Amino acid sequence: MDRSARAFWLRSPGRGEIRDVRLPEPGEGEVMVRALWSGVSRGTETLVFIGGVPRSQHQVMRAPFQEGDFPGPVKYGYLSVGVVEEGPAELAGRTVFCLYPHQSRYVVPASSVTPVPVGVPAGRAVLAGTVETAVNALWDAAPLIGDRIAVVGGGMIGCSVAALLARFPGVRLQLVDSDPARAEIAAALGADFASPGDALGDCDLVVHASATEPGLARALELLRPEGTVVDLSWYGDRHVMLPLGEAFHSRRLSIRSSQVGTVSPARAGRTYADRLALALDLLADPALDALITGESGFEELPEVMLRLASGELPALCHRIRYSD
Repeated sequence: MDRSARAFWLRSPGRGEIRDVRLPEPGEGEVMVRALWSGVSRGTETLVFIGGVPRSQHQVMRAPFQEGDFPGPVKYGYLSVGVVEEGPAELAGRTVFCLYPHQSRYVVPASSVTPVPVGVPAGRAVLAGTVETAVNALWDAAPLIGDRIAVVGGGMIGCSVAALLARFPGVRLQLVDSDPARAEIAAALGADFASPGDALGDCDLVVHASATEPGLARALELLRPEGTVVDLSWYGDRHVMLPLGEAFHSRRLSIRSSQVGTVSPARAGRTYADRLALALDLLADPALDALITGESGFEELPEVMLRLASGELPALCHRIRYSD
């Protein structure tokens, strides 16, 4: 059995490289996975790529199988789909999802992989981590039937949230983004689209995912009295200023954070494994293919990350293809 592999490393901020890896023999209770696809979680991974993780968050931001430390050298990523080449009989030959960095083969505990349901294509399953974030956000947000809802920020996370909210009965749902090209994606997901200036107000709930100061300010403006903004954005080391001296107090508005690192307290009886399995089941919906906006070969990844970080290559989820 081939024990060689190739892995993407951030050598230093703004500089990626592919390194050769020699894998260990899988032990009892471990699996060897041959990668088929991985996904670039554009917001978080480009922040890592440019060295934007604050020192205070170095431990909090560690990925499950990260090697090295921020700002680099570091091997980072968490959206990998592959085939089990060696391991327990019940997993051998199965397509699985794993929170592993961009690497052509890897050895992990069998408990760290989740089988991809038969009805979910392997190439779409790279979205599992993002949809899992959206699931947790909606457990936190607790939308109700008939709610008036806006999702501000049509990136990978915002679009995943909108895709799930589009299944709620009776909701008025708008995806709000400054890029008019997001209108086509919103339509594919079953949501209406609006520019920030044209978005409908009087919202019961606004989910904010633009990671911008103007986006969060606009999210507050769209609320009805006593409405809530659930903020999914990660701002890195940036400080954010908000107009909390205007109508924030008189209208009794609320802002709360949501973060996938912990299971929502609203679903305290669920495990991380439960949440991820649910996300994979939800990926049976082909509408979610709209979130995959580009594809490159693995060996191109250093250049692709540079282009994603600079904005030259616009993307929601950029998919990475592996081949032997």
